[in-house]
Amino acid sequence: MQLIDVSEHADGQRLDNFLLSRLKGLPKSHLYRLIRKGEVRLNKKRCKPDSRLTAGDIVRVAPLRLSAQAPAAVPGASLVQLLGSSVLYEDDHLLAVNKPAGLAVHAGSGLRIGLIEALRSMAGEGQFRELVHRLDKDTSGCILIAKNGKVLKMLQADLKQKVMAKTYQALVHGVWPKDLHQVDVSLHKHQPHAGERIVTVQADGKASLTRFRLLQSFAGASLVEAMPVTGRTHQIRVHCQYAGHPIIGDSKYTFDRRHDFGAVRHLNLHAASLCFRHPVSGQSLTVAAPLRDEMKSLIDRLDEEKRR
Repeated sequence: MQLIDVSEHADGQRLDNFLLSRLKGLPKSHLYRLIRKGEVRLNKKRCKPDSRLTAGDIVRVAPLRLSAQAPAAVPGASLVQLLGSSVLYEDDHLLAVNKPAGLAVHAGSGLRIGLIEALRSMAGEGQFRELVHRLDKDTSGCILIAKNGKVLKMLQADLKQKVMAKTYQALVHGVWPKDLHQVDVSLHKHQPHAGERIVTVQADGKASLTRFRLLQSFAGASLVEAMPVTGRTHQIRVHCQYAGHPIIGDSKYTFDRRHDFGAVRHLNLHAASLCFRHPVSGQSLTVAAPLRDEMKSLIDRLDEEKRR
């Protein structure tokens, strides 16, 4: 029998996420079965997977036999240095990072380490670090990390209630029309294979709205600002493709390559800024992430070609 004390770091966290992070090797389906059968108790009472924890709670778990786990992946020195120099804002409650393009936000699908695993390793044993929201692997820019469960819950509530505002920059194929200010079409997510997600425009999908603003036009390309009002998977990418201007470097949603921009390693989509309410002080904060060198270089090259 295990008795697990809930620390301040886990205050506000869901029970299932709390236990999955501590009972390494326990399949999620097995955990849900244990909770359903009453073999997991919260303060001696039956509970549900989405029960929210409070600091000082005691979680009782029936005896388990867990499979041996490989040691947690440790970030290399170069990744530690890169993430250390990518911090945009940090205090005792949260962390904002300029996520590098090409780094997944979490491990999985053959990846042993992602952004959140690296940050947890850097923070040290027993320190809480959890993603407030996500970015695609090849998208760079602002991402928020909570340092305790209560802050996580509050920030995610603000995200759901649209109190948090995200602004992206995207370099797209073709000349974006000056009068195209929004794309409002419903999206449907398909998952034909494990780990793969394809999103399509579909009338009976989930309502999705992105506001756009043209920033610069080039020969065969445009730099646009995208402000998603809803937060669907691949929303900006699919809305750009639906508008006839897919994002440069987006192999999944670019079907008509009208211009050769040379070797493009990553998706030219960048989470440029994030405006949110601090969950403790209530202060309005804005964090901004500079464009990565690869994307900035392509913009500079296009600008130079335009001036010739």
